[in-house]
Amino acid sequence: MMIRVNVKVRDGLWTAAAFLLAMVTLFAPLGRPVHWWLVLASALWAAALVPISARWPRWAIVLTAPLNGVNNLLAIAPTSLVVFRAARSVRSQGQLWTLIGVTAVLQAAFGGLHSWRAGDSFSEYLLGTLFSGVFLLIFPAVSGALIGRRKPLTQVLMERNDYLEHARVLTASTARSATRAHIASEMHDMLSHRLRQLTAHAGALEQSAAEHAPELREQVELIRKTSAVAMEELREILGVLGTSSEHDEDAGTRVDVQRLVAASSAAGLSVYLDWSGADLADADARLRRAVHRVVREGLTNVHKHAPSARTRVAVTVADRVRVEVVNGPSAAPRGAGTRRGLIGLEERVELIGGVFLAGVPAGGGFRVSADLPSHPVAQEETGAVGAVAEAPPPITAEVLTMPRVVGSGCLATLSLVPSLGTAFVLLLVAVFSRSEISPEEFEKFQASVTHEQEVTETFGFGVPSDHAGCYRYHVAGSDDRDFEVCFDRNSGLMTTKRELAR
Repeated sequence: MMIRVNVKVRDGLWTAAAFLLAMVTLFAPLGRPVHWWLVLASALWAAALVPISARWPRWAIVLTAPLNGVNNLLAIAPTSLVVFRAARSVRSQGQLWTLIGVTAVLQAAFGGLHSWRAGDSFSEYLLGTLFSGVFLLIFPAVSGALIGRRKPLTQVLMERNDYLEHARVLTASTARSATRAHIASEMHDMLSHRLRQLTAHAGALEQSAAEHAPELREQVELIRKTSAVAMEELREILGVLGTSSEHDEDAGTRVDVQRLVAASSAAGLSVYLDWSGADLADADARLRRAVHRVVREGLTNVHKHAPSARTRVAVTVADRVRVEVVNGPSAAPRGAGTRRGLIGLEERVELIGGVFLAGVPAGGGFRVSADLPSHPVAQEETGAVGAVAEAPPPITAEVLTMPRVVGSGCLATLSLVPSLGTAFVLLLVAVFSRSEISPEEFEKFQASVTHEQEVTETFGFGVPSDHAGCYRYHVAGSDDRDFEVCFDRNSGLMTTKRELAR
């Protein structure tokens, strides 16, 4: 919004400046005097071109031509700024130069009409047309077109930079995923088979111990259960590393949690499940894995530190999913743990936007709880990078080089300096030009001898008189008298001169 306001203020200032500059001719004419209504009309026309160049740039270029038909140089000078601004907005180079060509022809036509009415020579007409066409039309159009092309090129560079940044992050993420997959594959090949063998041998040993060495049965059973737990933890690690495990399809569902609770109960733990709400079979896989991990880690801690305590596993499914594993006080002393499992569990929960808590409740015992979002907003690392947009079009070296960038800026300066300099010089001439004649100089004027060009070059054009072809000049040193000098339109020679009272 602030940018729009600034643009409007800037356009308003340029519009007012163009109007006031053109109106100076009304008080200090340059060249032959112009009727006041023509000065006002040309000033309004020049001022209107500023907002038109912003909204209809093609029309603005063509509409600069009619100003060449009016003898108001201070209204023509600002048209270079209008052409420069309009050329920046025309994207088609062919269309732009077609407009410039049409405008140049129209300028020449309007300039020729003005020269014919003013009685200018062909050389004067040709010089004025060349100056207007080169410095007030072609130069601003070239510089505006070059600078106008920098904006889309800059946009392409920004898009290309974003594309390359996304591609770099995606490449790094892909490399990490490949490394993790390789590690998971090595772990699966090297450890999974060994753990399965260990579990099978432990089962066979348990049966053999039950028959031949009952006193070793508990130790053998512990070996079997420990190997089974190690196998489950290996599957969990493989799941974290991005590979599938046997229980990924139903991990965290009600059946899966019931299986975990039943396994702990079979191992001698006093535990029961309190499930409230819908099943999680259709929930996000990351949410289900988090639920599975919280329940599993909580029950593992109870097995280690409070095997005789009564334990409750609670899962509440609503707008959010709350998971709790709470055990009561235990008669056995609590062992000192490393808390590595809880730390890893907290990281997993926070990764999907959940809140994890673990500590001793008011009544004693221990509580592990997690408040999980039903629709996790956090992305897994392997999917953290969004789809990379289509690559932007390539930038050819011939349009994006430092000489072209510098050259466009220099050409813009070169195009604006003549127009602004011309306007400034014309303004100085208009303000400080001499428009009075002394009586001694007036006496030297002779009818049919003194030429109009001699008078106007020395004293300016004065003020238009009521008679056609006549100009009035102030009498030097007098406040109530004027000199009137009249010239023949065809020959340019003076016909009459006289002194008038104001």
